[in-house]
Amino acid sequence: MSNVFGAVLQQGYVVPDIDAAMKHWIARGIGPFYMEHLKEFPGEVDGKPVKLELKAGFAYSGDQQIEVIEPIGPVASIYSEYLKEHPEGGLQHLAVFCGGTIQEKLDELKAKGMNYEVRQTYGDQHAYIDSVDQPGVMMQLMYRGEMIEKMFAIIKEGADTWDGKTDPVRRIDWSSGTPVVKPLAA
Repeated sequence: MSNVFGAVLQQGYVVPDIDAAMKHWIARGIGPFYMEHLKEFPGEVDGKPVKLELKAGFAYSGDQQIEVIEPIGPVASIYSEYLKEHPEGGLQHLAVFCGGTIQEKLDELKAKGMNYEVRQTYGDQHAYIDSVDQPGVMMQLMYRGEMIEKMFAIIKEGADTWDGKTDPVRRIDWSSGTPVVKPLAA
């Protein structure tokens, strides 16, 4: 566990084909995957506002979450940048919860002398940072809020009770304002 960031809770893989990536992990007994298709998702990339489209799938192996992300469309992001450099896909980030707000964590890192740049954000809930001196696998800082906790609990329970076969890919629906599991086709 890092004294700077705390426990890593997620490995984030950027992939060219999310269906193939989920099949890869499912064949290794990791699942089920809970998938979201986000359209016009607001964020900032290198300080510029964007609306991204992406597909993301989440599963657990024990206490470690596996995320697969497929960027969709022409809008530049850290995900599409990663695929340009690594067309086969791979580990793009490690995620940690912040003890407070994202800004408090960023301030703490600066005070510790860390030389990083904020590459992509989603409001005050997520920030992807990279080392200026040693760029590579990014760190995703996540605000530990009620909705993210609820979503992660749903995914964790699904993994803990999964028989390895039934509904290996499911959908997360946020239309009610809270995460609800639905069949993939719904």
